[in-house]
Amino acid sequence: MEYQYLGDRNTTLILKNKLRKAVRRNDGKCKRGKNGTMLVEFENGEKHVIIGRLLRKVKK
Repeated sequence: MEYQYLGDRNTTLILKNKLRKAVRRNDGKCKRGKNGTMLVEFENGEKHVIIGRLLRKVKK
């Protein structure tokens, strides 16, 4: 599952509107926090926690 990261006004332009892959749990669902955050993986392999409201699912 891929998501587009919209970012906010404090986000650097390098990270805005880029595609991110969701990190999956063992049962295949995305890792989400109780406060609406989501764990995603960037192109370089780094994993970060991002606010879920700023992510948009990319349909293929």
